[in-house]
Amino acid sequence: QVQLVESGGGLVQAGGSLRLSCAASGRTFSTYAMGWFRQAPGKERELVARITWSRISTSYADSVKGRFTISRDNAKNTVYLQMNSLKPEDTAVYYCAAAGPSRVYEYWGQGTQVTVSS
Repeated sequence: QVQLVESGGGLVQAGGSLRLSCAASGRTFSTYAMGWFRQAPGKERELVARITWSRISTSYADSVKGRFTISRDNAKNTVYLQMNSLKPEDTAVYYCAAAGPSRVYEYWGQGTQVTVSS
């Protein structure tokens, strides 16, 4: 069982930066792949970035490549999303999620709001 709590959202002007954190409980955190998702009003939830348990592999949505960076610290049971050069279209609720051996994202945080003003 893994419990996830996001933090770090807020209001920022276009071009600014935010760093989201996702703190996980559970001794097996280091064995889970982690992902950051977002959902804007009226839109489907989309996968923004993911990282394997070993941190060897990361991947990003085309819309955030070169601007967002996902990382994790298994010793701190935390995954991060560094967001730079933010755009108004990045406005959404951001969720972190954990995927076990099934590769299904089965654990979710409650979400944190990110609002980018133009």
